[in-house]
Amino acid sequence: MQKITPFLCFNDRAEEAMNFYVSIFKNARVVSIKRYPEGPLQGPMKGMEGKVLTAVFEVEGQRFMALDGGPFFKPTGAVSFYVECQTQEEVDYYWEKLTAGGDPKAQQCGWLQDKYGFS
Repeated sequence: MQKITPFLCFNDRAEEAMNFYVSIFKNARVVSIKRYPEGPLQGPMKGMEGKVLTAVFEVEGQRFMALDGGPFFKPTGAVSFYVECQTQEEVDYYWEKLTAGGDPKAQQCGWLQDKYGFS
């Protein structure tokens, strides 16, 4: 059992992002998804009906948890993920997949930012 799980917060695209990451890595899967209730929600969660309350997915043996939490928490370059590669072809593969739709200004010197704001 993994003792510490990185928690990724999204405005309202957690499921889309999770499926994006799972599609890129060969050893990846969705473990579980729990959703906000369909009925009308109040307060800061108003409008989140049916969105991801929590989702767990696994990439290369590392579990992550994701949620749609609204605009309260945004991705930052202060936390980034390192992908160990054995060949230049592998580097090129991940670079091409992970930079698709990301900010081109944030793609430099081996660092990238994906379309969800994570680096």
